[in-house]
Amino acid sequence: MIAKIGHGTNIMGALSYNLSKVNQEKGQVLFTQKMRESRHGTFSLGECYKSFEPYLFANRNTEKPSLHISLNPDPADTVDNSKYIAIAQDYMNEMGYGQQPYIVFKHTDIERTHIHIVSTNVDRLGKKIPDTYEHRRSMQACRQLEQKYGLTIPKAEKQDAGAAIFKPVDFKQSDIKSQIAAVVRYLPKYYSYQSLGGYNALLSLFNVTAQEVTGEQAGRPRQGIVYFALDASGQKVSNPFKASLFGKNAGYTALQAHYEKSGEQFRNGSSKSILKNTIELAMHTAHGEGDFKAQLIEQGINTVVRRNTEGRIYGITFIDHASRAVWNGSQLGKNLSANVFNQWWNDGIKPKGINVGHDQILKKNSSSQETAMEGPFSFLDKTDNDSHNAGNVLAEVVGGLLPTDQGEDYEELAFANRMKMRKKGRNNL
Repeated sequence: MIAKIGHGTNIMGALSYNLSKVNQEKGQVLFTQKMRESRHGTFSLGECYKSFEPYLFANRNTEKPSLHISLNPDPADTVDNSKYIAIAQDYMNEMGYGQQPYIVFKHTDIERTHIHIVSTNVDRLGKKIPDTYEHRRSMQACRQLEQKYGLTIPKAEKQDAGAAIFKPVDFKQSDIKSQIAAVVRYLPKYYSYQSLGGYNALLSLFNVTAQEVTGEQAGRPRQGIVYFALDASGQKVSNPFKASLFGKNAGYTALQAHYEKSGEQFRNGSSKSILKNTIELAMHTAHGEGDFKAQLIEQGINTVVRRNTEGRIYGITFIDHASRAVWNGSQLGKNLSANVFNQWWNDGIKPKGINVGHDQILKKNSSSQETAMEGPFSFLDKTDNDSHNAGNVLAEVVGGLLPTDQGEDYEELAFANRMKMRKKGRNNL
C-alpha cells in the first residue's frame, strides 16, 4: 500500500474535489468521525466545512492546516468497504490524527480503487499536531497494515524496505503521465539550473524533455511548456502533456523564476571551482569519452552531450548531484566548452595544459563520499516541514536521486487548477 500525504492552506479545495466525485457517482463517503451530516444522511460542502471550522478558527500559526491523505492498495488486492474503513482508522491512529475530525472517501473512477481522507493537522486547541519524520512513520504504518490486512507489499518495498526504486520514464507503460509527473514536480525543488537547456539536460536522465510553446489567449500572447516522454535514443515518443497537469513548478512562469534564482545561487556559491577542477582532472586522466564520463559518475556527476546530425558536439552540460547544480561547460570555463570536447572526441586533439587544484579535488572526493553515505536528500528526514513533506521515497538513478511518485491522483491537480480559473473569472466580473 502506498500513502500520499498532502498539507494545504485551503481545506475547501480538498473537500470540493472529493465531494465532486461523490456527486458524479465516481466515489462515496465510507466513514466519518466528528463530522456533521444533513438530515438525510448526505454530506454537503458547507456541513463538512463546519465540522472543521472550530479547529481552523483556533489555529495559532500553522500555514497549512489542511490534511489530505490518499491510501492506495495494490490493484490486485481485494479490499471491501469495511476493510477500507478499518485501514483508514488504523492509519490515522498511527499517524497521530486518530482524535481529529475526518471524512473517508472511496474513489472508483479509475482502475486503481483507493481512498482519500480529508482532515486537519490542527487540534481543537489550535496547536499543530507534530509531523516530524512523517514520511518514515507513514511507511512503517503502511507495512504494518499490509501485514495486518493481508495486502500486497509493493515490489519496490520488497527490494528495499526503506526506498522504492524510481526509474526513468518507460513510454511502453500505460501511466506515462504519472511517470513524467514524478519527475517534473520535484526536480525544481532540488536542483538549480539557469536555462531550458540545462533543465532539459537534467530531464534527459529520466527520458523526459520540455518544450516552449507560444500562442494567444484573449488577444494576448501566451507562453507555456509542454512535456514529452523520450525513448532510449532521445526521440519524442508520446503526445505532449501540458505543464498545468503537473503543478505550478512545472510551468513557464515558475521555470523563468527558477532560472533567475539559480543564477543568483551560482554567482554566490562556492561549488563552481570544485566542480571545474573535478572535470579537469577527469580530462587529464581519461582516455576517451566513455572513460571520462565513467570517472565523473564515480564523483556523482553526469555528463550530457548534445550532437548534431553529423555528430559534431555543439553542447555539453554537467550535472553535479552533490551540489544539485546543472552547469553548461562554457559557464565553467573556456577550456570546458563544447568545442574543446568536440576536438578531443571527434578530432582526436586532447586538450593540454590543464591546471588541476589537487587539494580541491581531494575535498570534492571526500564530500562526495560523505554525500553518498548520507544521501543527497537526507535532509528530507529532518524536522523542516517543507523538506520532509516535499518528497517521498528516494532512489538512485544514473548517479542522481529523485523522489518517487507515490500513487498521487493527478486528476486532482487538474481539478484544483480549474477551480482557481473559475475563481479568477468571478473576481474579474
